[in-house]
Amino acid sequence: MAHPSQLGFQDAASPLMEELLHFHDHALMIVFLISTLVLYIIVAMVTAKFTDKLILDSQEIEIIWTVLPAIILILIALPSLRILYLMDEINDPHLTIKAMGHQWYWSYEYTDYEDLGFDSYMIPTQDLTPGQFRLLEADHRMVIPVDSPVRVLISAEDVLHSWAVPSLGVKVDAVPGRLNQTTFIVNRPGVFYGQCSEICGANHSFMPIVVEAVPLEHFENWTSLMVEDA
Repeated sequence: MAHPSQLGFQDAASPLMEELLHFHDHALMIVFLISTLVLYIIVAMVTAKFTDKLILDSQEIEIIWTVLPAIILILIALPSLRILYLMDEINDPHLTIKAMGHQWYWSYEYTDYEDLGFDSYMIPTQDLTPGQFRLLEADHRMVIPVDSPVRVLISAEDVLHSWAVPSLGVKVDAVPGRLNQTTFIVNRPGVFYGQCSEICGANHSFMPIVVEAVPLEHFENWTSLMVEDA
Protein backbone atom coordinates (compact mmCIF):
# COMPACT_ATOMS: atom_id res chain seq x y z
CA MET A 1 0.00 0.00 0.00
CA ALA A 2 1.43 3.37 -1.00
CA HIS A 3 1.68 6.10 1.63
CA PRO A 4 1.83 9.90 1.41
CA SER A 5 5.14 11.37 0.16
CA GLN A 6 6.36 7.94 -0.95
CA LEU A 7 9.04 8.30 -3.64
CA GLY A 8 9.73 4.67 -4.49
CA PHE A 9 7.64 1.70 -5.52
CA GLN A 10 5.35 -0.26 -3.25
CA ASP A 11 6.86 -3.25 -1.43
CA ALA A 12 7.02 -6.27 -3.68
CA ALA A 13 4.53 -9.06 -3.00
CA SER A 14 5.50 -11.33 -5.90
CA PRO A 15 8.80 -12.64 -7.34
CA LEU A 16 8.12 -10.76 -10.58
CA MET A 17 7.81 -7.42 -8.78
CA GLU A 18 11.05 -8.14 -6.92
CA GLU A 19 12.78 -8.60 -10.27
CA LEU A 20 11.29 -5.34 -11.54
CA LEU A 21 12.52 -3.48 -8.45
CA HIS A 22 16.03 -4.87 -8.90
CA PHE A 23 16.05 -3.84 -12.55
CA HIS A 24 14.80 -0.36 -11.62
CA ASP A 25 17.66 0.07 -9.13
CA HIS A 26 20.15 -1.26 -11.68
CA ALA A 27 19.00 1.15 -14.41
CA LEU A 28 18.77 4.08 -12.00
CA MET A 29 22.37 3.59 -10.86
CA ILE A 30 23.54 3.68 -14.49
CA VAL A 31 21.55 6.89 -15.03
CA PHE A 32 23.14 8.45 -11.94
CA LEU A 33 26.63 7.56 -13.12
CA ILE A 34 26.00 8.97 -16.61
CA SER A 35 24.47 12.15 -15.18
CA THR A 36 27.43 12.65 -12.86
CA LEU A 37 29.93 12.15 -15.69
CA VAL A 38 28.09 14.56 -18.01
CA LEU A 39 27.81 17.18 -15.25
CA TYR A 40 31.53 16.89 -14.53
CA ILE A 41 32.39 17.30 -18.22
CA ILE A 42 30.14 20.36 -18.53
CA VAL A 43 31.69 22.00 -15.45
CA ALA A 44 35.21 21.17 -16.65
CA MET A 45 34.54 22.61 -20.12
CA VAL A 46 33.03 25.81 -18.75
CA THR A 47 35.73 26.48 -16.16
CA ALA A 48 38.80 25.37 -18.15
CA LYS A 49 41.18 28.15 -19.16
CA PHE A 50 43.27 26.13 -21.59
CA THR A 51 42.50 24.20 -24.78
CA ASP A 52 44.49 21.19 -25.97
CA LYS A 53 44.48 21.20 -29.75
CA LEU A 54 45.28 17.48 -29.81
CA ILE A 55 41.98 16.64 -28.08
CA LEU A 56 39.97 18.46 -30.73
CA ASP A 57 40.67 15.67 -33.25
CA SER A 58 41.37 12.37 -31.51
CA GLN A 59 40.54 8.94 -32.93
CA GLU A 60 40.82 7.34 -29.50
CA ILE A 61 38.13 9.58 -28.00
CA GLU A 62 35.85 8.89 -30.99
CA ILE A 63 36.18 5.15 -30.34
CA ILE A 64 35.55 5.52 -26.61
CA TRP A 65 32.38 7.58 -26.90
CA THR A 66 31.05 5.18 -29.55
CA VAL A 67 31.81 1.90 -27.77
CA LEU A 68 30.99 3.01 -24.21
CA PRO A 69 27.32 3.90 -24.89
CA ALA A 70 26.89 0.60 -26.74
CA ILE A 71 28.17 -1.30 -23.69
CA ILE A 72 25.84 0.67 -21.39
CA LEU A 73 22.86 -0.12 -23.62
CA ILE A 74 23.73 -3.82 -23.52
CA LEU A 75 23.94 -3.72 -19.70
CA ILE A 76 20.42 -2.29 -19.64
CA ALA A 77 18.90 -4.37 -22.45
CA LEU A 78 19.90 -7.86 -21.28
CA PRO A 79 18.21 -7.72 -17.83
CA SER A 80 15.24 -5.97 -19.42
CA LEU A 81 14.74 -8.75 -21.98
CA ARG A 82 15.08 -11.39 -19.26
CA ILE A 83 12.28 -9.84 -17.23
CA LEU A 84 10.17 -9.36 -20.37
CA TYR A 85 10.27 -13.08 -21.10
CA LEU A 86 9.66 -13.96 -17.44
CA MET A 87 6.47 -11.88 -17.51
CA ASP A 88 5.12 -13.98 -20.40
CA GLU A 89 5.85 -17.36 -18.79
CA ILE A 90 2.78 -19.49 -18.02
CA ASN A 91 3.90 -22.23 -15.64
CA ASP A 92 1.05 -24.69 -14.99
CA PRO A 93 -1.27 -22.35 -13.04
CA HIS A 94 -3.10 -23.82 -10.03
CA LEU A 95 -6.00 -21.39 -10.41
CA THR A 96 -7.54 -19.48 -13.31
CA ILE A 97 -9.65 -16.37 -12.81
CA LYS A 98 -11.42 -14.40 -15.50
CA ALA A 99 -11.59 -10.64 -14.86
CA MET A 100 -14.02 -8.58 -16.95
CA GLY A 101 -13.98 -4.81 -16.99
CA HIS A 102 -17.29 -2.93 -17.10
CA GLN A 103 -18.29 0.71 -16.82
CA TRP A 104 -17.44 1.01 -13.98
CA TYR A 105 -16.76 -2.13 -11.99
CA TRP A 106 -14.93 -5.46 -12.28
CA SER A 107 -16.49 -8.91 -12.39
CA TYR A 108 -14.56 -12.07 -11.51
CA GLU A 109 -15.25 -15.65 -12.51
CA TYR A 110 -13.35 -18.58 -11.02
CA THR A 111 -13.34 -20.90 -14.01
CA ASP A 112 -12.14 -23.95 -12.02
CA TYR A 113 -15.34 -23.89 -9.95
CA GLU A 114 -18.99 -24.11 -10.94
CA ASP A 115 -21.08 -21.00 -10.35
CA LEU A 116 -18.34 -19.09 -8.57
CA GLY A 117 -18.37 -15.53 -9.80
CA PHE A 118 -19.22 -12.07 -8.53
CA ASP A 119 -19.14 -8.38 -9.31
CA SER A 120 -16.74 -6.10 -7.45
CA TYR A 121 -17.94 -2.53 -6.86
CA MET A 122 -16.17 0.29 -5.05
CA ILE A 123 -17.49 0.96 -1.54
CA PRO A 124 -18.87 4.53 -1.39
CA THR A 125 -17.11 6.91 0.98
CA GLN A 126 -20.10 7.19 3.30
CA ASP A 127 -20.19 3.38 3.75
CA LEU A 128 -16.53 2.92 4.68
CA THR A 129 -15.67 1.47 8.08
CA PRO A 130 -12.66 2.61 10.15
CA GLY A 131 -9.43 1.34 8.60
CA GLN A 132 -10.74 1.08 5.06
CA PHE A 133 -9.21 3.16 2.27
CA ARG A 134 -11.27 5.68 0.32
CA LEU A 135 -11.61 4.96 -3.41
CA LEU A 136 -9.67 1.69 -3.01
CA GLU A 137 -12.01 -0.67 -1.14
CA ALA A 138 -14.34 -3.03 -2.99
CA ASP A 139 -17.38 -4.87 -1.68
CA HIS A 140 -16.02 -8.19 -3.01
CA ARG A 141 -12.31 -8.97 -3.08
CA MET A 142 -10.53 -11.28 -5.49
CA VAL A 143 -9.30 -13.95 -3.08
CA ILE A 144 -6.35 -16.13 -4.10
CA PRO A 145 -4.10 -18.67 -2.33
CA VAL A 146 -0.55 -17.80 -1.30
CA ASP A 147 2.43 -19.46 -3.03
CA SER A 148 0.29 -20.75 -5.91
CA PRO A 149 0.64 -19.75 -9.57
CA VAL A 150 -2.49 -17.82 -10.53
CA ARG A 151 -3.52 -17.08 -14.10
CA VAL A 152 -5.83 -14.14 -14.75
CA LEU A 153 -7.70 -13.90 -18.05
CA ILE A 154 -8.61 -10.27 -18.69
CA SER A 155 -11.11 -8.74 -21.08
CA ALA A 156 -13.70 -5.95 -21.18
CA GLU A 157 -17.40 -5.75 -21.87
CA ASP A 158 -17.69 -2.22 -23.25
CA VAL A 159 -14.58 0.01 -23.51
CA LEU A 160 -10.86 -0.26 -22.83
CA HIS A 161 -9.88 -0.91 -19.21
CA SER A 162 -6.62 -1.99 -17.58
CA TRP A 163 -6.24 -4.44 -14.70
CA ALA A 164 -3.28 -3.26 -12.61
CA VAL A 165 -1.95 -4.13 -9.14
CA PRO A 166 1.38 -2.33 -8.53
CA SER A 167 2.67 -4.46 -5.63
CA LEU A 168 2.24 -7.60 -7.75
CA GLY A 169 3.94 -6.10 -10.80
CA VAL A 170 0.84 -6.68 -12.93
CA LYS A 171 -0.73 -4.36 -15.51
CA VAL A 172 -2.72 -5.85 -18.39
CA ASP A 173 -5.05 -4.07 -20.81
CA ALA A 174 -8.67 -5.23 -20.90
CA VAL A 175 -9.79 -4.96 -24.53
CA PRO A 176 -13.34 -5.75 -25.73
CA GLY A 177 -13.34 -8.85 -27.92
CA ARG A 178 -9.80 -9.80 -26.90
CA LEU A 179 -8.65 -12.12 -24.10
CA ASN A 180 -5.32 -11.18 -22.51
CA GLN A 181 -3.66 -13.17 -19.76
CA THR A 182 -1.08 -12.78 -17.03
CA THR A 183 0.28 -14.95 -14.25
CA PHE A 184 1.75 -14.19 -10.85
CA ILE A 185 2.58 -15.82 -7.54
CA VAL A 186 1.88 -13.97 -4.30
CA ASN A 187 4.55 -14.92 -1.77
CA ARG A 188 2.98 -13.50 1.39
CA PRO A 189 -0.54 -13.09 2.78
CA GLY A 190 -2.05 -9.63 2.57
CA VAL A 191 -4.42 -7.30 0.80
CA PHE A 192 -3.14 -5.59 -2.32
CA TYR A 193 -4.83 -2.66 -4.02
CA GLY A 194 -4.94 -1.51 -7.61
CA GLN A 195 -7.08 0.55 -9.94
CA CYS A 196 -8.11 0.65 -13.57
CA SER A 197 -5.13 2.19 -15.38
CA GLU A 198 -6.88 3.11 -18.60
CA ILE A 199 -9.03 6.23 -18.95
CA CYS A 200 -12.36 4.47 -19.47
CA GLY A 201 -14.91 7.19 -18.87
CA ALA A 202 -16.46 9.44 -16.25
CA ASN A 203 -16.06 6.97 -13.36
CA HIS A 204 -12.62 5.75 -14.36
CA SER A 205 -11.26 6.52 -10.88
CA PHE A 206 -14.00 4.56 -9.13
CA MET A 207 -13.37 0.94 -10.13
CA PRO A 208 -10.69 -0.33 -7.73
CA ILE A 209 -9.07 -3.76 -7.71
CA VAL A 210 -8.59 -5.55 -4.38
CA VAL A 211 -6.61 -8.81 -4.27
CA GLU A 212 -6.57 -10.71 -0.99
CA ALA A 213 -3.95 -13.45 -0.62
CA VAL A 214 -4.69 -16.05 2.05
CA PRO A 215 -3.31 -19.49 3.02
CA LEU A 216 -4.61 -22.38 0.94
CA GLU A 217 -6.94 -23.83 3.60
CA HIS A 218 -8.53 -20.41 4.15
CA PHE A 219 -9.00 -20.10 0.39
CA GLU A 220 -10.73 -23.50 0.25
CA ASN A 221 -13.07 -22.47 3.08
CA TRP A 222 -13.85 -19.21 1.25
CA THR A 223 -14.67 -21.00 -2.01
CA SER A 224 -16.95 -23.42 -0.16
CA LEU A 225 -18.86 -20.55 1.42
CA MET A 226 -19.13 -18.67 -1.88
CA VAL A 227 -20.44 -21.73 -3.73
CA GLU A 228 -22.99 -22.39 -1.00
CA ASP A 229 -24.21 -18.78 -1.13
CA ALA A 230 -24.52 -18.96 -4.90
